[in-house]
Amino acid sequence: MVKKTIKIDRFLKSMVEKNGSDLHVKSGSTPKIRIDGEITELSSEILAPQVVDEIIKELMTEKERFVFSKDQEVDFTHEIEGLGRFRVNVYRQMMGLALAIRHIRIDIPTLEELKLPEVINSLIDRPRGLILVTGATGSGKSTTLAAMIETLNRTRPLNIITIEDPIEFAFKEKKSTIQQREVGRDTPSWTEAQRRILRQDPDVIMLGEIRDWESMITALTAANTGHLVLSTMHTMDASQSINRALSFAPPTMTNEVRILLAATLIGIISLRLLPRSDQKGRVPAVEVLVATETVRKAIVDPDEIQNMKHIITEGHTQYRMQTFDQSLMDLRRTGLITMDEALKYASSPSDFRIRARGIEDRSKIAWDKGGED
Repeated sequence: MVKKTIKIDRFLKSMVEKNGSDLHVKSGSTPKIRIDGEITELSSEILAPQVVDEIIKELMTEKERFVFSKDQEVDFTHEIEGLGRFRVNVYRQMMGLALAIRHIRIDIPTLEELKLPEVINSLIDRPRGLILVTGATGSGKSTTLAAMIETLNRTRPLNIITIEDPIEFAFKEKKSTIQQREVGRDTPSWTEAQRRILRQDPDVIMLGEIRDWESMITALTAANTGHLVLSTMHTMDASQSINRALSFAPPTMTNEVRILLAATLIGIISLRLLPRSDQKGRVPAVEVLVATETVRKAIVDPDEIQNMKHIITEGHTQYRMQTFDQSLMDLRRTGLITMDEALKYASSPSDFRIRARGIEDRSKIAWDKGGED
């Protein structure tokens, strides 16, 4: 059901017209939007507390108000017909109530349109296993996940079930049948949804986020029993993602989880968005880990996790893996980002500068030559 409001919609329409991604509203301040990663003022209008209170009252349903009164924050979606969907977070801060609202595109972009590595297509073509999409807030995890689901929807006859909080992209069925379940609306809790999902005959399971031990073990169990599982984590790269996954496990089960993760992992896609140099907008720098035999052995052996970046670098040619620095180098070579931006995000700016100048550092791993696994 489309909720109609007056006060907030004019800000949202203006944000979309300016190609903004997020709107920030709080008591006693001007509305601000994020464009290409930068916060800028949307208007000079200072919003009185009663105006913000009225905006929030219009936006929330009775159920959402109950959740907010209990938890002091709440997530939900808002829709403006013909314009799009918006993910809303209402919360309290020192000066009163505030909102953070993310614009969700109506059209679901393809992996190609997002300029993501082609190897992702081969990862999601696997019939079973776990794929993690990771990165900071606002790095494009949800959009990437949606593009992956849409690729499967266009190409394969599957039963796809999602658990989201809240639902962001709304899929239209093509070759696949898709059930999207929103926590609090279609299921009482993450716990109940995860507990029952394997009884719903899924081929593909999409968990909006792995956030605790329960969601981690659900993902691993489903992947281990013949399902393709896609999810996100708030981690910065492949090594950190593996360590985070293991950290969810009770101490007595760490070794067991290492073995299960090694057996089920297909790959990890980590994202960082950078300003484009050729036009307005941003482009992703992407680290890609493909779960080869060497990677699986490194997951099982605690002493080998620290070598994961080395393994990714060596797997560049044969397995199409890439580190963030290799991705940055490609973006720099094709003129999509400036050298300053590349150096800002590089893992080792000094090494990156040397390689960018075409100077081979023979004491390091060859930049473009992948090793044998």
